[in-house]
Amino acid sequence: MTIDSTPPAGGTPTTAAATVAGGAAPAASDGAALTTVVLASRNEAKLVELRRILAASGLAIELVGLPEGEEVAETGTTFAENALIKARAAVELTGLPAVADDSGLAVDELSGMPGVRSARWSGRLDGTRIERDEANNALLLAQLDDVPPARRGAAFVCAAALVTPDGVERVAHGELRGVLLTEPRGDHGFGYDPLFLADGQTRTNAELSAAEKDAISHRGLAFRDLTTILAQVLASGPPAS
Repeated sequence: MTIDSTPPAGGTPTTAAATVAGGAAPAASDGAALTTVVLASRNEAKLVELRRILAASGLAIELVGLPEGEEVAETGTTFAENALIKARAAVELTGLPAVADDSGLAVDELSGMPGVRSARWSGRLDGTRIERDEANNALLLAQLDDVPPARRGAAFVCAAALVTPDGVERVAHGELRGVLLTEPRGDHGFGYDPLFLADGQTRTNAELSAAEKDAISHRGLAFRDLTTILAQVLASGPPAS
């Protein structure tokens, strides 16, 4: 796991108010108002997962999803670049601090692909998320059809970004190594979870409970580091002009 300090591009982002999915932040149990942070994603499964991770951190944060709108073009060539692109766009849309991640599967036999194209690997853009996941998994299995177990190594990789309206930008990274099976196993998780057997595990990511997956996942590692950064940034307030 590594943490980057990325200088803001182009100075302080321009922000515009917008209605955010999830509504206003409720008051914390000790009477203090929660800080509302927007997740730059409309993926409900990802929102639920990251809310669990943030809740475990103990930070007084209400994580809300993006309002409806056009998807941001992920034009970066790395996970970190795409995470920052999405977080910057969310800040501009909502005027709130934003977190975003870009994550995917890097397969050794495919020279690190699907990589940043993991969510769109099959080329299918229609249908439900489950249908798109199934199409991606089917294509990946076909591409690895004659690859022996010793060469089926892969890693889930995540870059998690924080961007604030004041121009602060930070990125944290997480990685989970493992191997790809020859057929899917398990009904939990999403994406390539049914095919991925993490090192040291006897069950795929899709066979783990939510808590078990959070403890080892690439996204869990990255966002736990990012919550530390987030706490420091929120405590320090806006940078001096």
